[in-house]
Amino acid sequence: MRTTLDLPETLLAKAVSVSPKKTKTAVIIDALQDYVRKRKLQDLKLFRGSMDLDIDLNALRKRA
Repeated sequence: MRTTLDLPETLLAKAVSVSPKKTKTAVIIDALQDYVRKRKLQDLKLFRGSMDLDIDLNALRKRA
């Protein structure tokens, strides 16, 4: 999908220079994927401690 964006040139240049990706498109896609992953993790943290899991960690560790 083509989209026109008004991005700060210096910020985009810095992102390209520190990224292993070498195209602006690849850097932006990588940044969006990272943003989505971080937001999903944030949402999961809301559930921390709210579920009682009956798990024997010692048994799981021995199984592996």
